[in-house]
Amino acid sequence: MTRVATFGNYQSALLDLMKAQTRAADAQERVATQKNATDLTGFGRQSETLTAMKGAQSRIQGFLDTAGAVSARLVTQDLAMNQISDGIAGIREALGNAIATESGGSLMLDLEGQFQAIRGGLNMRHHGGYLFSGASTSTTPLDAANLTELLAAPTVASLFNNDTLKTASRVAEGTTLETGFLADELGSDVMSILRSIQAYHTTPGSGPLSGRLSEDQKAFLAARINELEQAGTAMIDKIARTGSLANQVDSVAAGHEAQKDALAELLADRTDANMAEAITDLQLSEVAIQASAQVINQLRQVSLLNYLS
Repeated sequence: MTRVATFGNYQSALLDLMKAQTRAADAQERVATQKNATDLTGFGRQSETLTAMKGAQSRIQGFLDTAGAVSARLVTQDLAMNQISDGIAGIREALGNAIATESGGSLMLDLEGQFQAIRGGLNMRHHGGYLFSGASTSTTPLDAANLTELLAAPTVASLFNNDTLKTASRVAEGTTLETGFLADELGSDVMSILRSIQAYHTTPGSGPLSGRLSEDQKAFLAARINELEQAGTAMIDKIARTGSLANQVDSVAAGHEAQKDALAELLADRTDANMAEAITDLQLSEVAIQASAQVINQLRQVSLLNYLS
């Protein structure tokens, strides 16, 4: 004779109910998070692969952050160098006008204004630090506040406080770009020219450079124009190099963005839940829960105790 135990029936139905509830909880979690699991344990053997991909994502994001910071710095650097270049062009124009009109009436005043523009470019700041001071970003690169102080300094080199360390940034694996310039390499030539003009202006016999200009004074200023042309060309070359560096950084950043997107797709393939499947599993598990609950309810009516009574 086959024996049927009430306890065994209850236990079987209860286990079915618990399994259905577990499946429902898992499906609900997938629907809510849109992920197959919420931690690496849930991905089993794929966890090592996912960890490696996450690490690669972090490295790429770090390079992208660096590229963004470098790009912003290069934009400010380009602005400062163009300001210096415009100042050099302004000095050339002022000297040319003085020679053309044979008058130095406002020449030194114009040169003072251009000196201040160049000084502003050399002392340009970015995120609180001086652009062209090297590693000593808290030190003002150029000390002289006017042409008088420029002439009073022992040498032009003594006016510059920058060190010799140029800014370099690692924008990719094995790729480090030297993107910085130093104040002395940008401003020494034009400061030497301005210093010589100021010295000529204040020296008895040759100066002052005011009123009607003599032939000697015009010849002196013409020679300075030739020197300014060379200084201006050198500055334009440095501006072009800054533009080339900016393009290189943008190109590297674009490559990183492509890698980041590709990794994101690979991760999504492995971690994102199939929403249609998850919703179907949730609905089926809810049906299973209801069915198990009904079975348990019916078992209450078929207890052996009922027959014994």
